[in-house]
Amino acid sequence: MGDWSFLSTLLDKVQSHSTVIGKIWMSVLFLFRIMVLGAGAESVWGDEQSDFICNTQQPGCKNVCYDWIFPISHIRFWVMQIIFISTPTLLYLGHAMHVISQENKLRVILHNQEDNGMLKKPKYTDEAGKVRIRGDLLGSYMTQLFFKILLETAFIVGQYYLYGFVMVPMFPCSKSPCPFTVECYMSRPTEKTIFIIFMLVVACVSLALNVIEVFYLLYTRVRCGGSKGRTHHTTSAANPASLRSHRWSGRVDTEMDPLRQNKMNLEFESGQSLGGSLDGATQEKRLLGDPKNT
Repeated sequence: MGDWSFLSTLLDKVQSHSTVIGKIWMSVLFLFRIMVLGAGAESVWGDEQSDFICNTQQPGCKNVCYDWIFPISHIRFWVMQIIFISTPTLLYLGHAMHVISQENKLRVILHNQEDNGMLKKPKYTDEAGKVRIRGDLLGSYMTQLFFKILLETAFIVGQYYLYGFVMVPMFPCSKSPCPFTVECYMSRPTEKTIFIIFMLVVACVSLALNVIEVFYLLYTRVRCGGSKGRTHHTTSAANPASLRSHRWSGRVDTEMDPLRQNKMNLEFESGQSLGGSLDGATQEKRLLGDPKNT
């Protein structure tokens, strides 16, 4: 099997641009898939075809039966699975690196020029260069997660239909040029079954992590949207605090206008004097006596 260092280097860069669950998924990919596949599985399947024995001496029968039973080797199947599963992540890495490059250029422009409020500010990265998954970057991240879920499911189902999940020791074969139905035997079926089940469990864990990460991002998105809505409600005109501020500003405006204040004071005093004269006339009329009452 080839060297995985190049793919490991690329995937290692994604960790700084992923969520916590994405980092766990990356660790599972490195430790339990790439390392186990390179360290143990390759040696277990090294004698896969050489020790494949059929009870016939017919030339070509053994090769035909092996090709019919195993259209693709387990090792190559898992290598293809890792490459296909990693491809959406690498595409997201390309998008993230492009965004970081563009915002670094924008940050240089902001540093060299005076910020008059017209220049666009960096949206996806902070001053330390850390990526914040939002906007188009969030859409790209969610897209690669959905593709990984589909590919992981497709490979699990494909492995079941190609081989099943248990290595059978004996395979009957009646393909031409075999003269009759021959019996072919696989070496070390129990050990290979253990590796098959292990790789299946790791694939299911990887699939579960992708699904959990989708719900985690959706929950984070909804929570951030709710907090923004509450902040907008606090600063809206419907808030009593803002209404009080309007009333206070109106009172300040009144106090700042002396002509209007003096006019209101004169009207208030004239009203009081008019009311007082009317009350005095009424009392005097009661004291003198009203001819209508007599």
